[in-house]
Amino acid sequence: MTTTITAAAERAQGRETGLQQQRARAAFWFLAPMLVMLALVAAWPLFRSIMYSFTDATSDTIFNGQSEWVGFQNYLEMRVRDNGDIRWRGVLADADWWNAVWNTVRFSVLSVTLETMLGLLVALVLNAEFRGRGFVRAAILIPWAIPTIVSARMWGWMLNDQYGIINNMMIGLGLIDSPIAWTARPDTAMIAVLIVDVWKTTPFMALLMLAGLQMIPRDMYESARIDGIHPIKVFFRVTLPLLKPALMVAVIFRLLDALRIFDLIYVLTPQSDATVTMSVLSYRELQQFGDYGEGSAMSTLLFAIIALFVALYIWLGKVDLSGERSK
Repeated sequence: MTTTITAAAERAQGRETGLQQQRARAAFWFLAPMLVMLALVAAWPLFRSIMYSFTDATSDTIFNGQSEWVGFQNYLEMRVRDNGDIRWRGVLADADWWNAVWNTVRFSVLSVTLETMLGLLVALVLNAEFRGRGFVRAAILIPWAIPTIVSARMWGWMLNDQYGIINNMMIGLGLIDSPIAWTARPDTAMIAVLIVDVWKTTPFMALLMLAGLQMIPRDMYESARIDGIHPIKVFFRVTLPLLKPALMVAVIFRLLDALRIFDLIYVLTPQSDATVTMSVLSYRELQQFGDYGEGSAMSTLLFAIIALFVALYIWLGKVDLSGERSK
């Protein structure tokens, strides 16, 4: 009897293993077209960009095969002058590059922080029951649905120092005495970019976090209300912990986009030292100056910095508040 039961269990386990393998093969074939397209549109261009960063390719030599391998010269190279002085060349020795890195990181941290807080606030409001909630949910997505270039042009007109409505309103309220060139002045250009970016992307963060809020069981809030727990405690002990997965997805997606900021800076500002970012600087080298070697090195470093931020964020997401790594 025992032998019969054991044999039946082994046959059932074998059928289950075979079914799992069949499902795995089916999943692979369903994913194969997407993986091929991803390799063509993402992996291959990335590989070519990395390869160009180790050459002296320019707009004159990149298409005729005359580019030469220069190793890490585009990244960092030490040259000794005749008088014995040492001079470092390359992207990592360029003060403009580190200024662009600082601008990019500063913009990313500020924008993502503001958008996360505002997005969470908007998501909590949209998650509540009130009349006309569907209309408000649709209306709040309009800024995010507008193309970035259109948003930049629109805000550029509103922030113009001669005919912009923002200056007219602030002068009328007595907040300023004379018009301000928001996007041209070094001390206000980045603020203007932050305002436009927060206005446009907060609905995206709110949408992702609203989806997370919708997944939280209502029974937990009902139990907390019956027990007389203060709403603030409910938020920090129930809502926020259960919202953490959706919050992490929203932040990491937005962080990746913010580190690659290009269009708002390029359209809205004159790309001065106060606002130039890594993407803008890389574009200059590639398209305006035709230096594909150094421009590719900047693009590769940008990719490495983004990968570093992603790895750091994922690692921090696995550490709970007590400092112990979660399973």
